Amino acid sequence: MTLAARDPLAAKPVSFADLDPREQLRPMDHLDALEAQSIYIFREGFARLKKLALLWSLGKDSNVMIWLARKAFFGKVPFPALHVDTGKKFPEMYAFREHYAKEWDLDLRVDPCPPIDSVDPTLPPAARSAARKTEGLKLALAKYGFDGLIAGIRRDEEATRAKERVFSPRGTEGGWDVRDQPPEFWDQFNASPPPGAHLRIHPILHWTEADIWAYTKRENIPIIPLYLAKDGKRYRSLGDQDITFPVASHASSIDEILHELQTTKVPERAGRALDHETEDAFERLRVAGYL
Repeated sequence: MTLAARDPLAAKPVSFADLDPREQLRPMDHLDALEAQSIYIFREGFARLKKLALLWSLGKDSNVMIWLARKAFFGKVPFPALHVDTGKKFPEMYAFREHYAKEWDLDLRVDPCPPIDSVDPTLPPAARSAARKTEGLKLALAKYGFDGLIAGIRRDEEATRAKERVFSPRGTEGGWDVRDQPPEFWDQFNASPPPGAHLRIHPILHWTEADIWAYTKRENIPIIPLYLAKDGKRYRSLGDQDITFPVASHASSIDEILHELQTTKVPERAGRALDHETEDAFERLRVAGYL
């Protein structure tokens, strides 16, 4: 019997007998179960689709996804990491991308977003700025011909995302029909996108914000320092500089973040200007193909 080594850089499985005795006897916990389910989803997508990419937004969720993908495929992500770049991320995010794309040996594809003039002018300002990513993603899809995009969204993050499926079909223009989604009973996924369309695959859809941080701590996954409090503020969610703001916090370590999440009533996306605009702005973006 063999088990994958806990270190995702391991190129080969290790023998069960080689594991520390405490590791052999340790029962599967909540994080183990989440990890196993996510790895299963990664492998299902890779086995059943021809041309995949992992959308790397550089935030805590997509960094966990990179880590899980490396575990799923024994240290090497076998498909490109695609960053649809607005050109407005924080300097710390770009520094993180350049460093870890090399350290994790990623096939990094960076594709720019079109100018704001190409976006629906009826959208509110922050939604219109965010919609540049939708248009940039459409251009990247046309350029590379991906039939599957792996995305790091979670159901607990935002109400519209709670309606998603793990394998979510998109139309030929990238649109999402929330009223026409396949059932997913007993982990049976529909992995057959319509001709000219693609699937969005969501390996961490079942995770929570607290799960992400607990797993990041356990696995010692690198993080962008903006998530840690400085001068009484920190970022809960990272996006473009001009539409993302910090929230009041004194959590300067992951342990303190986990403690804070047990008591705070501040939503995770409280610092996102988009989430404070008209009620339907986010859903309009999602229907049009936004992440």
